Amino acid sequence: MAFLFKRESPKDMARGILEATFTHSKNLAMFVFLYKSLTSLMSWLQSEKVEFHSFMAAFVGGYLVFGRYNKVNEQINLYLLSRILYGLAKLGVQKGYIPKPKHDTFPFFAALVWGVVLWMFEYHKDTLQPSLKSSMTYLYHDSNQWNSFKNFLIYNK
Repeated sequence: MAFLFKRESPKDMARGILEATFTHSKNLAMFVFLYKSLTSLMSWLQSEKVEFHSFMAAFVGGYLVFGRYNKVNEQINLYLLSRILYGLAKLGVQKGYIPKPKHDTFPFFAALVWGVVLWMFEYHKDTLQPSLKSSMTYLYHDSNQWNSFKNFLIYNK
């Protein structure tokens, strides 16, 4: 919650939002153009569409467009990674590599995610993304000491 009280002017905040929106839109447009161009080219060269084409085209596009480090690309890549891992687990069940669960697995998924992230935070903090580490420090460490309602609930440190 400490991030809510960052001292930036409304003009600077608006500029940051517009720059991030532009970067996101531009990168997504460039990626889509590259992906579609490469998959079309590979299909034309082989006279058919092959499953491997989508991976290779996205691999090249991902490297060229989303491989440049900036905060927008980092967030997009992290978002996609979480969705990919979730999808791969479902694909493993569909293909028969993983047995179909008999019960709802979401509670175990949530437990695993929270267990791992708090273990990493408490014992391997340097491996976490800075904004996550900062938020978790505020929630789990800074909140241990307070002496008024304001620094307990609103802002501490």
